[in-house]
Amino acid sequence: MAERSPKAREIIAYTRQLLTSGGYKSFSYADLAERVDIRKASIHHHFPGKADLVKAVVEEYRAEARAGLKAMDEQINDPLLQVKAYVDYWAHCIKEGNSPFCICVMLAAEMPILPEEVAHEVTGHFSDLSGWLAQQLAKGQDAGVFQLSAGAETEAKTLMASVHGAMLAARAFKNAEVFDQIVYPLLRKITLQA
Repeated sequence: MAERSPKAREIIAYTRQLLTSGGYKSFSYADLAERVDIRKASIHHHFPGKADLVKAVVEEYRAEARAGLKAMDEQINDPLLQVKAYVDYWAHCIKEGNSPFCICVMLAAEMPILPEEVAHEVTGHFSDLSGWLAQQLAKGQDAGVFQLSAGAETEAKTLMASVHGAMLAARAFKNAEVFDQIVYPLLRKITLQA
C-alpha cells in the first residue's frame, strides 16, 4: 500500500467511520470536507474520486484483517481457539462500540451499486476470511475438535454469514448481547464436546 500523508490518513479514518455507520451512499466529499476541515478539492487531490477513496479504505481494512488472522495463526496453535478468538473479537468490538460493524458487510449490501474496483476488494475480503475459517475448521475436524455436517468451505461460509448476520441483528435490536445469542450456540454446535 502507498505511504499516505497525515491528512490522507485522517480522510481514510473518517471515511471508515462513515462506511461503518452508513455504507457507500451515506456520505459525500462535502461531508468529509466538513469533518476533516479541508476543502473538497483537497480531498480530490488525495483521492480523485469516491471510488478511489473507498477502495483505499477497503484495501487497508483487508490488510489489517489479514494481519490479524496471520497473528492468530502465529500465536494460537489450536483451531478451536483461533475460531473462538475471531468470534470473540467481534463480540468485544460490538460491546465496546469501537468497531461495531465490518465495513465489508455494510458494503456487500450495496454490491449492485458499488464501483467494480470497490466490489472486487469487498469480495476479496470475504474470500480471505472464508478461506481462513475453512482452514481452521478443516484442521479442527482433522484434530477431532470440530464436527462438520458439510465441508469445511461450506461451514466456514455459514459461520461467516452467521457472524455478519449477528452484527446486523445486534444493530437492529440495539443490543450487543444479540450477537452472542446467535453466534456462540452455532460455535458450540460444531464443536465436539470432550
